[in-house]
Amino acid sequence: MSTRALIVVDVQPTFCEGGELGVDGGNRVAADVAAYAGEHRDRYGLVVTTQDWHIDPGEHFSDTPDFVDSWPVHGVAGSPNAELHPALADLAADVAVKKGQYDHGYSGFDGADGAGRSLESVLREAGTTAVDVVGLAESHCVKHTALDATRLGFSTRVLADLTAPVSPELGERAREELAAAGVELADSGAAR
Repeated sequence: MSTRALIVVDVQPTFCEGGELGVDGGNRVAADVAAYAGEHRDRYGLVVTTQDWHIDPGEHFSDTPDFVDSWPVHGVAGSPNAELHPALADLAADVAVKKGQYDHGYSGFDGADGAGRSLESVLREAGTTAVDVVGLAESHCVKHTALDATRLGFSTRVLADLTAPVSPELGERAREELAAAGVELADSGAAR
């Protein structure tokens, strides 16, 4: 059994084209993640999804967002755009983590599954030692999830072709920050 987990971060309509915080390439990422997971499920002992699931996240929502610390309303708990992207309908994830109910929730490690277990607990219980992180957006929630995974001692890889940033500049900055923290940046075609 593999000790590597696939963490699919926030692949939700709210972050895809036409969503409240749509990222260019979001729908492509959703389709590509679904295809990759379908073809390579046997590489992973565990597949986890995370979702922004905002109830009352405080200053995270703003009528006059700065797009740094505050944002337009998005990922509202129970709304259609907060559900997983339809492309992931056949993903068959082992665990679903919801995050950001009452805070920013940038990292998947800020959330919990339906049983109240943190992402770290879920991974440790499964014997996970390494993670591949994919999803949306590279410059924000993917970055924070990968940085936390590394900080917690997991061997961490971001499959860069299965993610998209809010902007090219923020994506470049995120990749620099990830590399400096020891996160491996890889292409899904080369991942084993």
